[in-house]
Amino acid sequence: MILFGKPKEPEDVIYQAMSFLEKNQPKAAIVLFNQALKADPKNIEALYNKGLALNQIRKYQDAITSFDKVLEIKPDDAPSLNNRAISLGELGNTEDALKYYDKAIESDSKYSAAYYNKGVLYDKLGKQEDSLRCLDEAIKIDPKNSSSRFYKGIVLGKLKRHEEALNCFSNICNSYPRHMDALFHKGIEIAELGKHKQAIEIFDKLLTEHKNNVNVIYAKSRSKAALGEIDQSLDLLKQAISQNPKVIKKWAKQETVFEKIQDDERFKKITGH
Repeated sequence: MILFGKPKEPEDVIYQAMSFLEKNQPKAAIVLFNQALKADPKNIEALYNKGLALNQIRKYQDAITSFDKVLEIKPDDAPSLNNRAISLGELGNTEDALKYYDKAIESDSKYSAAYYNKGVLYDKLGKQEDSLRCLDEAIKIDPKNSSSRFYKGIVLGKLKRHEEALNCFSNICNSYPRHMDALFHKGIEIAELGKHKQAIEIFDKLLTEHKNNVNVIYAKSRSKAALGEIDQSLDLLKQAISQNPKVIKKWAKQETVFEKIQDDERFKKITGH
């Protein structure tokens, strides 16, 4: 007679741990990965996914240790090299992070995630042209993945290449009509091109579903100011500031579109100018 049941095999524990990862419960997943690794210390699946979970809770050095154990067994494992690079980047070691992205790409030239993450890191380093080259490679390898196209649009926007950025976000919206972030940035780029009425149509569409989204409210306020609809702009700005005072006040004070109303007493009162 079995009183407590048969001990679970490592594969069963890993399966359970993966369900916690899918539910965004990395700490619970790590406990189970550790159980599996106690029974099978060289289980690559447990080691790799434990590393992913450790990255999620920002224990980057521990994550590196976990990925290194995978790489001891399988030195050319592109996902582990890629995620080790992510950990290094988060620790501020960008030089080695770039080296490990290169190792992941050398290991698997079709591994688009490494190109994407390298592109993101280059952008954070202020190297937007290098970022675009990496993102274009990721898009070439995996054209259906919207993440690389979306981030490319962000980088193009930073470079003030607004027509190209708009094209990126429009293409994503055509393929994924429910991609709200792409729709929002499509509106932003349309506004940057001076087409504020069209931009407001997009912002209004977003606000029907996300009426309290502070970024959309602020963006609509900018466009209203650009159109000279000052009362509505100030009402929206006040609403945005009520949700995130520190950030929105800072943005409003730096925003060129608000320059013509900076002497308005209402603007001064709202922003503490």
